[in-house]
Amino acid sequence: MSKPDKDINHGLEKNIQTDFQKAMSYGDYLHLDKILASQHRVSDHHDEMLFIIIHQASELWMKLIIHELSAAIEYIRQNDLEPSFKTLSRVSRIQQQLIQSWTVLSTLTPSEYLEFRGKLGQSSGFQSYQNRLIEFALGNKNIHTLAVYQHQTELYEKMLKALQKPSIYDAAIHALVARGIHVDQEVLDRDLSKKYEPNQSVEEAWLKVYRNVDQYWDLYELAEKLVDIGHQQQIWRYHHMSTVERIIGHKPGTGGSSGVTYLKKVLDQHFFPELWTIRTKL
Repeated sequence: MSKPDKDINHGLEKNIQTDFQKAMSYGDYLHLDKILASQHRVSDHHDEMLFIIIHQASELWMKLIIHELSAAIEYIRQNDLEPSFKTLSRVSRIQQQLIQSWTVLSTLTPSEYLEFRGKLGQSSGFQSYQNRLIEFALGNKNIHTLAVYQHQTELYEKMLKALQKPSIYDAAIHALVARGIHVDQEVLDRDLSKKYEPNQSVEEAWLKVYRNVDQYWDLYELAEKLVDIGHQQQIWRYHHMSTVERIIGHKPGTGGSSGVTYLKKVLDQHFFPELWTIRTKL
């Protein structure tokens, strides 16, 4: 390399160093120092790192789902359905990432997990408040699930507030009414803190949409987006149950839950019920 070339490269290196001293770097923007320093094993077992990172990454994806669902609910409540389609498509893609995470965790064998399971104390995925917020946003509400957060006053209040907000299905039903489609008043005035229960008038409303797709294309598209995320959530639940069964069988969960027995019961809890029942009647 000639001397001029060396001088040019030296100058570039100097400018790059100067720029990074003044500007925010990739690591700064993402706070990688904090993120990558947050994996604190409670044992010396090699596979505990896998266990921690899978759950931390899942919580980040859940945070994004909550962010997107909140935006979608607001779009629908404003009767601006089209922007919600992109948002709900994104939610579905994120759910697929979460589903795939179970395949990675399933490489953890029962004997490997037992090496550090006893050191986890009362911590349990059952306590994931973000997963609970997603369930609330999709309409699966149960005030009794908040009991595990009562010792955390600020979080408990946040969860209670989320319980009382309209779910995305509540917003969708109001969108039906905004288009002149009848829904019983008792559905519109229901207690939002309780789990949604199927209603004949809502089923008839969605049947009208599906039988008149050209007239109600946007509502039809919304319904199909909801079916997609409801379906993905069920797949996620199944893989959760299956992975837990593969690793610990039917042992109780670390947080005191019944483990696989509880997870199998959850599989029977469907989202957006009328969007499934109308398929038989079309």
